[in-house]
Amino acid sequence: MFLPTSPSRQNLKMAKVEVRYVLLYYLDLTGVAVFAVSGVLAARDRHLDLFGVIVVAAITAVGGGTLRDLLLDRHPIFWVTDSWYLAVIIVSALATVAYVRVRPPPDTLLLVADALGLALFAVSGAQIAEAAQCPPLIVVLMGTMTGVTGGALRDVITAQIPLILRREIYATAAIAGIVAYLALHAFGMPRTPAFVIGMIFVVALRLLAIRWSLHLPVFRKS
Repeated sequence: MFLPTSPSRQNLKMAKVEVRYVLLYYLDLTGVAVFAVSGVLAARDRHLDLFGVIVVAAITAVGGGTLRDLLLDRHPIFWVTDSWYLAVIIVSALATVAYVRVRPPPDTLLLVADALGLALFAVSGAQIAEAAQCPPLIVVLMGTMTGVTGGALRDVITAQIPLILRREIYATAAIAGIVAYLALHAFGMPRTPAFVIGMIFVVALRLLAIRWSLHLPVFRKS
């Protein structure tokens, strides 16, 4: 006999969905802050004024998410309707500028900040594509683009070869983390722990690749 879902179960399910979206929102803000920091660190030796540094930070922070929203036809773009994103970018950029002037950070800080931003945006971008009912391959593609586009724009603006075009394991780390997240969730793990493990996978693979100079095979003409 069919038993309708009780109001308490429905409320619990709605509460879980709301908690998930709140968590995703704050992780998105965290990713924006981390990528803004990486934008400032990349621009510190490029002789830009304060406005130019904030522009680089903003493009780094929202570039990937903007491309994702355009391709998924999500309108308006996420940062257009929520001023908290721009506020977080400006505060993060100014705080990083102040910190750099007081205590120059080690060169590895940019790579660590970039790895964290890559992980946060790649897996959160994958979840957004998943919520839009995209097939798994498109989920991986959208998540990867969300993670790598901001850093690529940052490198182009600051006259550097984008990390995604170098031999380093970068986009590959994002793809591996997203696939790990999807696989864990497909095998029954709840989204939140699968999300966290996927992010850890991206960060660990990226930092280990930096530490041990790991890279994909290079195509050469025989």
